[in-house]
Amino acid sequence: MKGISYITDDHNKKKAVIIDYNLFKKHGEILDDMLDVIIAEAREEEESIPFEKVLSQLKKKGKI
Repeated sequence: MKGISYITDDHNKKKAVIIDYNLFKKHGEILDDMLDVIIAEAREEEESIPFEKVLSQLKKKGKI
């Protein structure tokens, strides 16, 4: 795809992606959504915290 380049290792395995700024400006919302999915999948195994506990901690810290 035009505007996307990959960085590969010595075995030609993709290790990173470079997204051209103009492509990001044009499709930024879609790319943001893709990044959200990647982050969510990476955190899939993390322990969840009940909403009530988070709410309580935020109140104690004066955040809400």
